[in-house]
Amino acid sequence: MVGLGNPGPDYAGTRHNVGFAVAHLLADRLGAGPYETTRTYASWSARLGGGAGSPEAGRSLVLLTPLTFMNLSGRALEEYRERHGLEVEQVLVVVDDIYLPLGQVRLRARGGDGGHNGLASLEQGLGTDAYARLRVGVGEAGDGQQLVDHVLSGFAPEEEEALAAALDAACEASLLWAREGIVAGMNRFNARPRPVRENAPEGER
Repeated sequence: MVGLGNPGPDYAGTRHNVGFAVAHLLADRLGAGPYETTRTYASWSARLGGGAGSPEAGRSLVLLTPLTFMNLSGRALEEYRERHGLEVEQVLVVVDDIYLPLGQVRLRARGGDGGHNGLASLEQGLGTDAYARLRVGVGEAGDGQQLVDHVLSGFAPEEEEALAAALDAACEASLLWAREGIVAGMNRFNARPRPVRENAPEGER
């Protein structure tokens, strides 16, 4: 699972860093141990559990956060692939989405980058858009607000409850994806109708 964000304290807690927040929260909940840190990424690993004969037996989940900036996220995954090998089907990317209301999450098996620089970099690095992604709604920019200012802003106190619910749901969705696959995850987390902006990019609605 690759949680997208920007490194450094200046970006901690911003809307653009919800991918980092999900990865860190899930690592805490699973008791994940440090796996590897390189010039481009930090990662943790946790056993999924399951006794003998269980589909989960002996399986682990690697949580990875790029140490590059968002628009170079693909370099982090490329380095991981060079070190360990990785099939596209094994990847779930957790990313912020301004076209989803705050608190909502949505799983997709593939799709375009929707103007998101992190997804564009990953698609370039992987050579395909056929990787699973979990979009976490951070809400759209207000009237007259620049998009970059919006995604690099923090959450208001009145948004904290919805944010906590979204992070919790994203952790659950990530684990369901790891244990049962993308279809099971989509069936559970995409079933609820959701409002979508009219100008959301085609393929990301």
